[in-house]
Amino acid sequence: KREGSQKKDKQSREKVEAPQHAEEEEELPTFAESGHTFMGLKTGKGDLTIVGIPFDIGTTNRTGQRFGPQAVRQASTLLIDGAHPVTHYDPKKDAGLRDGGNFRICLGEILSSLDRIETQASAFPHLLCIGGDHTVTLPLLRALYKKRGNKPLALLHFDAHCDTWSNNMGQVYAHGSGFYHAIKENLIDPKKVVQVGIRSAVDKSVMDWTLAQGVTVFSAIDVHTSLATVTKKIQDILGDSDTYLSFDVDALDPSCCPGTGTPEVGGLFTWQMQVLMRSLRSSVNFVGMDVVEVLPSFDHGEISSLAAANVIYEYLSCVRSGKE
Repeated sequence: KREGSQKKDKQSREKVEAPQHAEEEEELPTFAESGHTFMGLKTGKGDLTIVGIPFDIGTTNRTGQRFGPQAVRQASTLLIDGAHPVTHYDPKKDAGLRDGGNFRICLGEILSSLDRIETQASAFPHLLCIGGDHTVTLPLLRALYKKRGNKPLALLHFDAHCDTWSNNMGQVYAHGSGFYHAIKENLIDPKKVVQVGIRSAVDKSVMDWTLAQGVTVFSAIDVHTSLATVTKKIQDILGDSDTYLSFDVDALDPSCCPGTGTPEVGGLFTWQMQVLMRSLRSSVNFVGMDVVEVLPSFDHGEISSLAAANVIYEYLSCVRSGKE
């Protein structure tokens, strides 16, 4: 009787079907399902491509942002349950969306790394980049500027810092000087540059120079006290211009994003980021983006990585469903 029962159990186990994703798990892991690619996406190049840039030698405080790309990919596994709750866009069903892996850099060489990043970026029609520190934005803008026939871009820049220092503690190219160089190199039109969340200590001369170029600066307090007004002004300034989004996660309050290199109190909340991004869906023409400065070793419960993954999620929703 016992032998018959064991035989029956064995037959039952043999009839159990393989797990639904067993076949997929044998393939190269992708974003959101296994954490190796964003939201379990297929790898390769698409008309929209997510790439990581594991670069962090341009930082001035905490370092370790080179580990940001994989942390954000891992956190994106929480976004695969269905379509976007507002636009109903589903990245998993987007045939033109791919995860292109990580760009190569020259470890220890800032200038060589910037050149290499620019060269690699030029091969993609539309990039969504995961940093890495904020130094990486400059070569991405250089590549996009050249692809557009040397036409300056509009810029929407979320950050706690203005990043328009001419140098960072003696380092000419670093994570706090990128937009100084971008303005000087005519990569961006300063009259169509909007900075949101700015609140750090800064030399008055640096801020005076920034404003004198025509840059519009909204502090975190502006967002907290007049979110609707800030949103309308952003729409008016950017209009339908080709716009690059650069999102430093330290724009967010440390309560929402502790895992970053230079946290500043009093920042934006994640729901405010969502409101701002969703409000731009039908007006702004986004042509590329990055989310930078995720520092996994200082994160708690992946909330910083999850916030960064949601920035990409909202951006994708803007780009794919914005002009319905």
